[in-house]
Amino acid sequence: MTTNLIVLAAGHGTRMQSDTPKVLHRLAGLELFAHALATGAALEPVASVLVVGAGADQVKDAAQEFDPEVKIAVQSPPQGTGDAVRCGLSALGDAGGDAVVLYADTPFIQTGTLARMADARAAGNDVVVLGFEAADPARYGRLVMDGDRLSRIVEFKDASEEERAITLCNSGVVLCDASLLSDLLSEVTNDNESGEYYLTDIVGIACARGLTATAVTCPEDETLGINSRADLAAAEQVFQTRARASALEDGISLIAPETVYFSYDTVIGRDALVEPNVVFGPGVTVETGATIRAFSHLEGCHVARDAVVGPFARLRPGTELSEGAKVGNFVEIKNATLGTGAKVNHLSYVGDASVGEAANIGAGTVTCNYDGVSKHRTEIGARAFIGSDTMLVAPVRVGEEAMTASGSVITRDVPDGALAVARAQQETKPGLARRMFEKLKSAKIKREESSK
Repeated sequence: MTTNLIVLAAGHGTRMQSDTPKVLHRLAGLELFAHALATGAALEPVASVLVVGAGADQVKDAAQEFDPEVKIAVQSPPQGTGDAVRCGLSALGDAGGDAVVLYADTPFIQTGTLARMADARAAGNDVVVLGFEAADPARYGRLVMDGDRLSRIVEFKDASEEERAITLCNSGVVLCDASLLSDLLSEVTNDNESGEYYLTDIVGIACARGLTATAVTCPEDETLGINSRADLAAAEQVFQTRARASALEDGISLIAPETVYFSYDTVIGRDALVEPNVVFGPGVTVETGATIRAFSHLEGCHVARDAVVGPFARLRPGTELSEGAKVGNFVEIKNATLGTGAKVNHLSYVGDASVGEAANIGAGTVTCNYDGVSKHRTEIGARAFIGSDTMLVAPVRVGEEAMTASGSVITRDVPDGALAVARAQQETKPGLARRMFEKLKSAKIKREESSK
């Protein structure tokens, strides 16, 4: 059975106290709306629709960058979840099959949960709703069950005392035939306390028609919604706790797990070692046996087997470390490739560069890659030795087994096997330092006396 995905992302998110639309706030390095799109993608939807409202243009741009194929529907003005789904269905057009409704501010729904909903739908249920047993039902909508049959969903503000005693609550996630869903929504009214069109009303309408509805349940923590900065911080903690536990189970050594931060797409091989206070930004892959030392920050990079990073290192997007490469303390690498066994151990910046196998980059080396307008590349050959405090003014090439003298400013290519020295000749003036200090001290004393 084909499936379409509708993700509701039209809320204002006023409790976030932000100029940024709520769904553009990031969890584990990824916008909230994208978590829902990624989860729904497991159902292999024929089409995906993001229903936007507040900050529509910003959300549209971010969504289409994440998934160029996603359709955008604008809900204006906001009139409830039922109206939002109507907007999403309109964007689907004549697409057949089922539609699953997810929420951009509920990022923890699991793909296995959606699969169980799909199974319940395939078993003949016309409408499938996702519910959860709440420790504190508070103001959640309640699922009113009759055995395995879901008879209706009642919002807290419209519920009787008996209905409020129910602990089976509504997550808002729905799976239904798209055409039927559109038909059911056509009967939904806004005759309620909020004056909104509730998606939840479709259950009662379906049952009145003699159709079947049921509920699939999931753990409450899957339904965690994000409405405030505090909610976002709590969600980040939930994600990191799960990611750390998963890493340990996968054979990754975390010396101080509570200090390591992962992104949604971090990939680390078994027997890798991660020391305390390491941050993985989006797009990082670390292979088996690599070591990430303390206080390092990695983003958009690949670290090969047995490579060592840090401590206090920064790997920026486009960095590729080959097997056994070493990046040491206070080193920054950006858009550069380090060959097998290459070393950049101390206080250096290597950007827009390729460093050959077993090359050694001395402390304080800088690839001067930016001329104020454009970036330029530096090439360093295999087994080259770059002396400490060398400035490599790109575009420039240092050949294989070549050497630069410490303190050099290299502006021209260095052939294979050559030594380049590019620094002013030292001159020594005997006794001049003492005479200068005496002169400076005398001048200072005169200034102080004149100011009295």
